[in-house]
Amino acid sequence: MNFNAFFLKSFRVLLLPFAIIYGLVVAIRNYLYDTNRLKSTTFNFPIICVGNLAVGGTGKSPMVEYLVRLLKDEFEVATLSRGYKRKTKGYVLASSTTTALEIGDEPMQFHLKFPEVAVAVGEERIVAVPHLLQDKPTLQTIILDDAFQHRAINPGYNVLLTEYANRFTHDIFLPTGDLRDERKSYKRANIIIVTKCPADLDEKQKKKLLYEIHAWPGQQVYFTTIDYGTPYHIFDKQKTWNFTGEEEVLLVCGIANPKPLKDYLHNKAHTYYQLNFSDHHIFNIDDLNNIKKKFDGIELENKIILTTEKDAVRFVKFDKELSELPVYVLPITHKFLFNEGETFDTSVLSYIRNHYKNKETNVEIKY
Repeated sequence: MNFNAFFLKSFRVLLLPFAIIYGLVVAIRNYLYDTNRLKSTTFNFPIICVGNLAVGGTGKSPMVEYLVRLLKDEFEVATLSRGYKRKTKGYVLASSTTTALEIGDEPMQFHLKFPEVAVAVGEERIVAVPHLLQDKPTLQTIILDDAFQHRAINPGYNVLLTEYANRFTHDIFLPTGDLRDERKSYKRANIIIVTKCPADLDEKQKKKLLYEIHAWPGQQVYFTTIDYGTPYHIFDKQKTWNFTGEEEVLLVCGIANPKPLKDYLHNKAHTYYQLNFSDHHIFNIDDLNNIKKKFDGIELENKIILTTEKDAVRFVKFDKELSELPVYVLPITHKFLFNEGETFDTSVLSYIRNHYKNKETNVEIKY
């Protein structure tokens, strides 16, 4: 452990009294919802929530994309996110002229990758859902992005993610730990997915994790690893980059947890350098000049700039400045381990199919 990491860990331990207070507030809030003193709204409409119990990167955006790909050919799908760090307020439905500043980087990523899918943002999901259903009356399902802890809405199906290296079972409340909800809240999930697992996770380790999580009757637990795709040029997706192990890479990213990405590059590239920014960082011209200066300082001619899909949507405004640079985007997806992807797919599809088989399709709100 380096000095900075040791200092940060020690500092967070000193904040334990604040973590206790925070945990008490969360527990009281959950109690009020559990006893119906605070009301959750249930829509007679298929709503799938993707979320986690902790802050940080558990792979929510790739899971939303996975679900969109799974559902969009059979159902009319929409995504609804908060729109973190956007410059607008309230409900916004993405259009052909929408920018990341208006809806946030992750919703913009969904919008660019799936232009046929409705993408909306709104801080108050309970207000945004009726707006979205009014704007898109033929919708058949909504995917709520990062809304597990927002209990004003009671989704029909909860997909809870927890990162292998930072599982909720070993975590404590902010600011000492990363939890923003109680551990026991996992009981509300229909599905629990342990993400970013080692690709070689074996059955013995799986059983140990299942025992640790202690799923309740009816809950399903799955395990995924990160599957990196082929990097594509930021302005020309037909132009791709195949790693040879001889190139030097300048990694530019503003994501919560870049460690898996750095581990990947350690095995793929000859050398890599990193310019790390805060999560959801909005790049400006000074950042761009710093990136170009760093890239020009790499002596090897066989070199590229690599970024994430989430960061790429905040770079596209610099199309003129970046047009001459080899900027590539690295896509990622969830890969289910133990050949359980089909079982997961069937569970999600069955939830929506059964809704339309057994219930009226008119939207009804229950309090």
